[in-house]
Amino acid sequence: MKPVVYASTYQRLKASPAWKLLDAHHAPEILALLRYLLFDTQRVLPGSVLAEKLDMELSILRTQGAEMAGSAAHYIREWLAAQWLERRLPVGAAEEEYELSPGALEALRMVGAMDAKRPVATESRLALVMAGLDTLAQETDSDPGTRMKRLLEEKQRIEAQMDAVARGENVVLDDERAGERAREVINLARELAEDFRRVRQQFNDLDREFRERIITDEGSRGQVLTDLFAGVDVIAESPPGRTFAAFWKLLTDPEQSTQLEASVSAISRRDFARQLPREDRLFLINLTRTLLERAGRVNNVQTGFARSLRGYVQTREFQEHRLLSRLIQSTKSDALAVRGLIRPEKTTGMTLELSSATYRSIAQWKLHDPPLTLSTVDLVSAGGAGIRLEDVQAAVESAEIDFRTLRANLRLELMQASQVSVGEMMERYPVVQGLGTVVGYIFLGARHGRVVYGHTEDVGWTTGAGSARRARIPLVYFVAEALGALRD
Repeated sequence: MKPVVYASTYQRLKASPAWKLLDAHHAPEILALLRYLLFDTQRVLPGSVLAEKLDMELSILRTQGAEMAGSAAHYIREWLAAQWLERRLPVGAAEEEYELSPGALEALRMVGAMDAKRPVATESRLALVMAGLDTLAQETDSDPGTRMKRLLEEKQRIEAQMDAVARGENVVLDDERAGERAREVINLARELAEDFRRVRQQFNDLDREFRERIITDEGSRGQVLTDLFAGVDVIAESPPGRTFAAFWKLLTDPEQSTQLEASVSAISRRDFARQLPREDRLFLINLTRTLLERAGRVNNVQTGFARSLRGYVQTREFQEHRLLSRLIQSTKSDALAVRGLIRPEKTTGMTLELSSATYRSIAQWKLHDPPLTLSTVDLVSAGGAGIRLEDVQAAVESAEIDFRTLRANLRLELMQASQVSVGEMMERYPVVQGLGTVVGYIFLGARHGRVVYGHTEDVGWTTGAGSARRARIPLVYFVAEALGALRD
């Protein structure tokens, strides 16, 4: 390509979050903070925890001479705007959670590659390339003769190795070459694990793209909408979806995952593995769990997007958004049509009610001054209260049902009889609270007694004013077995 094409490409990349992060004013400090907080140990942090940790690390950096005067909240807002952080509120979470964006991960990967001290042309890297190309050539060969020839050669090679092992000629890699290959595989696996953030971002973009296409497809039903009504998972059927599905199937295959676990376990016990850096050894030991955990999150995101997209169509919510989109486009067209006739600063003679809150200066508020509300009247001795304790007791009894007395009456009765109804209790014991007593017995009967559905009972009582009252209530029995439950 010519320089003008390269320049155009690099100009586009210059606007990417990764390039902007590497070109930031405090790039070394920002990269260090992002790596320490959201890469080395935890990949996701709640907002309050991130702010607290970031504030502590900023204080330490300032003592070392770093000119970063902003608060933790200030830098978090800046990093969100620059697309170095991503923020989301998971279902059921108490607060928002933060993690590195794909652009920030790409910048950290580039810096890590520049800092890595390893030879670039190694036997292990060449072996990986040759093995990959050989496998690709075999799996894409449609000529049966050629494939049979390759398989026979592979068979002869394996038989020769088996004979050598049987003779005691077991040739193994030396520790240096084995460690070199292990580092190459670990670096490749680490890049693979970090790529899941990019895959999840692809699903984010796909979900947004499909929703935009559903809204903008006017007239005849669009292909995306047709597929969704037919029950097709358009995200899973997209190129990124099919690629991830193949990866997920291989990762969760019982035979393949068992073989991977066995290989990792065997390698971690080799002598050369002890010479690897501690970080590489831990990553190798936890490789399967790391891949399953991060791929599982991506799989959940893909499934959630697919379910949300189907619901978006099946509930006809997209029709409201289509209408809103048409109204916005119509408004834009009308505005463009009169753009040359009416200037933005010209008075139109129209009034429009404000659709937002009115902001006022805080200086308009007056502070509360407690001394202004204090009474200046001298204190005088108050007289005795004009209420008796008996009146207070009567007020309480008239406002609340006396369950303690009702329970005591029931316990006393059930100690002498095997069962008793509400009507019998009201005949044998004083009905002090009138209707309140009836309601109290029914409440206790519903919890501790036996309600005979379909049958009723007539009860009567006399009010405090001497008036007779009667009511028909459900037939409720209390039995002696409920004595223990009727205690206070």
